[in-house]
Amino acid sequence: MGSTSLDNMRASTLLFWLLMQSRKYEKPPRISFISCVGVPPVEFSLGKFKTVLLNRTLPTEAVLRNIASNATVVIFQNHAHQKNIIISFDKKASVNSSGTGVDQALVSLLRPQQSVCTWYLRAVDADQVLSTAVAVSYTERDPIPGGCNLEFNLEIDPNIYIDYNLAETHIKFAPANLGYPRGANPPSCDSGTGLDTRWRLYYEIYQYFLPENDLSETAFMSHVRKMSEVQDIEASGSRMMTLTSEDKTELYFSSLPRQGVIYNVIVRDPLWNTSAAYVPIHTYACNLNAAVDNCSSLRRLSTKLFFTMLAILGFFVCFFGHRFWKTDLFFMGFIFMTFFFFIVITRTTDLHYDVNVGLTALAGVAGGLLLVAYWWRFGVVFLCMLVVGLVLGFLVAATVFFTPLGNYRVFQDDAVFWVTFCCIALMVPVVFVGCLRVLNILACGIVGSYTVVLATACYLYSSLSYIGIDLLRRILNDDFKRAYSSVPFQSNDFILLAVWAMLAIGGITVQLRREKCEVPFPPHPYRLWRRERERRITNILDPSHHVPPWRERILSKLSQVKDLFHKEQLTGERTPLLM
Repeated sequence: MGSTSLDNMRASTLLFWLLMQSRKYEKPPRISFISCVGVPPVEFSLGKFKTVLLNRTLPTEAVLRNIASNATVVIFQNHAHQKNIIISFDKKASVNSSGTGVDQALVSLLRPQQSVCTWYLRAVDADQVLSTAVAVSYTERDPIPGGCNLEFNLEIDPNIYIDYNLAETHIKFAPANLGYPRGANPPSCDSGTGLDTRWRLYYEIYQYFLPENDLSETAFMSHVRKMSEVQDIEASGSRMMTLTSEDKTELYFSSLPRQGVIYNVIVRDPLWNTSAAYVPIHTYACNLNAAVDNCSSLRRLSTKLFFTMLAILGFFVCFFGHRFWKTDLFFMGFIFMTFFFFIVITRTTDLHYDVNVGLTALAGVAGGLLLVAYWWRFGVVFLCMLVVGLVLGFLVAATVFFTPLGNYRVFQDDAVFWVTFCCIALMVPVVFVGCLRVLNILACGIVGSYTVVLATACYLYSSLSYIGIDLLRRILNDDFKRAYSSVPFQSNDFILLAVWAMLAIGGITVQLRREKCEVPFPPHPYRLWRRERERRITNILDPSHHVPPWRERILSKLSQVKDLFHKEQLTGERTPLLM
């Protein structure tokens, strides 16, 4: 029995030795270099942008060294085109020490003798996100953007927050605080309202437009750098308004779908004559990532068809409207009816946009035919020209409020706005009441040429289309009165503005020269028809007197059509075969 146990032990030892020898030839487990080493830190310098490629799994460490001793605050900001990113003070981001979005920043309050700052960046929704980042420092006399934050998660929040719909864009930010030395306690935000408190600060709102019809990441990365520091913002941006510390730190702007816009705020301290910039934020007023109804699908086919057909008719009316008077009336009646019908059907129903456009087009055809029928039956030139004058007056009034004049705060009151608008619109037919032919030719040239601009804007972006769009927004959206309207004027807009002016001037000039020696308006159609009818009845020598009435002529034509389907009978004699 002992011998058997010894043999079993030797066999086990031999098996273990063979197993160990076999493992010498196995490949060692594969170790990922990234998982052990991680992403190398990215070194930053003050005021210099750097492009950083972020990933979702491992945070990228951003390091700023050699900070000057007179700097008390460093704002580190990071921007991505369309994918969200996370910026935090720690590798594991928490709610109160991190920010998530496409334009995010953190404020680092420097301790005495501190010369190095560290932040961590990471992508959220995508495996890799290209971003651009910069660090900006401020001294103890400079205001601290977002230093009196009481609404958002961060203790000091220099970010601007934005949300939008198709009508308006809403931005808001936290109030700033006064600067202070390193290691000192921050000034109180609500201890008083004197000149030694934050209430002496004021805010300047700036806006910057990206190139028209350019949604690319490259364009955004190159232009966002122009809106990050105070000097660049003043040189590149357009100042929209100034707010005091007593005003609410939230604003509304008109949305411009497919047009990139960058907003930023400069806070100024009038006592020390210093300033600091918040973090720029951008929007296209549409979703770049959505599969349906994204920025590339906003131009609907129904809109293109509607305005293309209207532009063809408008181009004809621009040069020949007064000569072809009934076509002119149909065109003006179509516009008048479509404008009001679209407002009514949009406010009272929840139909799909394409259905609204189709029903509006049908209503416009009916309105045009009704105006032509009214002229044919009654022949009152003054009432027809009232409709024509109102169409031109509405366009003139909408153009006036499209200018910076429309952004005056007094016009945020609906009563003031609509009284002023109606006065401008009614002024046009009143001024030309003594020369109705000139009024009609002006309306044909200006309104007809503007329809060409609208049709072009359906295919090529143009800000001139917002002359009519902003008016519809003011009517359909009750809150749009609080929005500031500002649109870019770039190369496309200058070209289309020149086209509009040349078409309008050309059409008006051609029609004035051609109609100079003609009667102002054609005679009453119904009266001419009655006179011609009586002449045919009483004058038997007139060949037209012997023409049958139209009802008999129609029945005769129908009988001729009916004969086409009858089998033709053979001619000649036919006799039966005799058996």
